[in-house]
Amino acid sequence: MFVDEITPVFKELTSYPVAFLGGFFSGLLRLNLGEDPIKSWLDQTAGTSSTPPSSHNGKTGGPQSIAID
Repeated sequence: MFVDEITPVFKELTSYPVAFLGGFFSGLLRLNLGEDPIKSWLDQTAGTSSTPPSSHNGKTGGPQSIAID
């Protein structure tokens, strides 16, 4: 019952303990991973940019209308 619900958490914890605990504590402390100094530290340790890819598709923000036939 309760063991079935918590089993995936333990599987993730044992497969990637550093990443899991880092994400757990950043959520617990409500840290924003996109702000400095955390962003710069992540960029140095990971070697990649931590900014999410842009998905604007050439359009500006806001609601967009679609036509359904």
